[in-house]
Amino acid sequence: MSPPNVAHSPAPDLVRITRALISVSDKTGLVALGQALASKGVEILSTGGSAQRLAEAGIPVKEVSDHTGFPEIMDGRVKTLHPRVHGGILARRDIHAEAMTTHDIPPIDLVVVNLYPFEATVSKGADYANCVENIDIGGPAMIRAAAKNHDFVTVVTDPEDYEAVLDELATHDGAVTLKLRRTLAQRAYARTASYDAAISSWLAGQLGETFPPRTTLSGKLSQTLRYGENPHQQAAFYVTGEQRPGVATAIQLQGKELSYNNLNDTDAAFELVAEFERPAVAIIKHANPCGVAEGANLLDAYKQALLCDPVSAFGGIIAVNRPLDAATAEEIAKLFAEVVIAPDADDAARALLATKKNLRVLLTKDVPNPAEPGMMVKQLSGGFLLQNRDNGRITLDDLKVVTKRAPTEQELADLLFAFRVAKHVKSNAIVYAKNGATVGVGAGQMSRVDSARIAAIKSAEAAKAAGLSEPLTKGSVVASDAFFPFADGLLAAAEAGVTAVIQPGGSIRDNDVIAAADEKGLAMVLTGMRHFRH
Repeated sequence: MSPPNVAHSPAPDLVRITRALISVSDKTGLVALGQALASKGVEILSTGGSAQRLAEAGIPVKEVSDHTGFPEIMDGRVKTLHPRVHGGILARRDIHAEAMTTHDIPPIDLVVVNLYPFEATVSKGADYANCVENIDIGGPAMIRAAAKNHDFVTVVTDPEDYEAVLDELATHDGAVTLKLRRTLAQRAYARTASYDAAISSWLAGQLGETFPPRTTLSGKLSQTLRYGENPHQQAAFYVTGEQRPGVATAIQLQGKELSYNNLNDTDAAFELVAEFERPAVAIIKHANPCGVAEGANLLDAYKQALLCDPVSAFGGIIAVNRPLDAATAEEIAKLFAEVVIAPDADDAARALLATKKNLRVLLTKDVPNPAEPGMMVKQLSGGFLLQNRDNGRITLDDLKVVTKRAPTEQELADLLFAFRVAKHVKSNAIVYAKNGATVGVGAGQMSRVDSARIAAIKSAEAAKAAGLSEPLTKGSVVASDAFFPFADGLLAAAEAGVTAVIQPGGSIRDNDVIAAADEKGLAMVLTGMRHFRH
């Protein structure tokens, strides 16, 4: 079916509002809007709870059922789906005047509609029937009709836009400009698109379809950023509505505006530190950890994390998985950092960090659950990749000892710690760890042996800077995010002084690598789980 080919006049710049239809679930700002419209002589049509709220405020309002001469039926499922409503919204004033007169359809110049709270209903864990009842039908129909006819109709779907409309009505003697009508039409279609995307996604989940034949990504603008990864790139931050604690839900307590790189690095840091049950600190640079540690308290963990690579930590992101205390905040304040993210901070910690006016401090109330399922997206030319969040988690029961010597209890604890960190390091990833702290991190190299060597070099430099007599890697363990394709990477780690190894296994040369470990007296365990990160 094709649309009719109808010639019409150019859209007028100003359209006076004489009649408005208001039907909202979110009553924020409703009374103030109604009062402003009524003061300008605008006739207000409304439905259900919206009409009741307006009437209670003493605002003249006409029920839609009185306007149409047809009652609400089927428990409110049908109330605005009527020609006298949709004709008034869709009619072009330049070519449909005769039809409007013939059928007694008065024009509707302003449509203020926000939708049944479907997304909120789903997020509360409501049952199937309740979710279905919260799928709005009449609302999207009116929004789309008004947006299509934005040459003559103003459509508002968000209380945040009430002020812009009222400002124009005041400036232009009760009229709205074409520019604002077009802007609001775009926002209206974006809203109905995101609404339908949420419904489609929920139904796919109900059907067990992780990857349905068609899917839509939707987000709401949270922040327009100064620039992207580089100053010549434009960027913005959109939020999806997922309530996973992190940068999207955080409150910024202080500091400069967050940048694209700040947001990316802070997300990486907080997801990493959430992996640990004990007090933990992660210091991140360019989305890679330069120091991670667990401790009896945050202060102990912070000092150990910083020791790993204090040079790279300069200008980094610091994440903690416990409310920030004064002692730890005092130490953090000694270092130039871009961002600190924490579930919370006590008053003394806040006061100490406030002395660093440019330091961005984010508070999230909680930490993300590393085992929680979710989806990850990567944009490609002409498409995007969609995959499950890497929530794989290795425990002691998953480990397979493949060498003659089994790891000690302390080695096992450090191996699991190092492997959790390696999951958050860009591949090829090598992590040296000792006593619940990283002592060397090799990231993003094209060969695994280079990552092992670089991590050892960085560790030796950190030990020298700290005035230690031997490399931090001596007596440590090593984790690899994927199998060793050859024994060279393992031998480089052995040369650095490791005593135990954790890796997924699965190489055709596993036996050679195991033999090399036995020859060096190393204990090695296989996880059977790879953690590539690109």
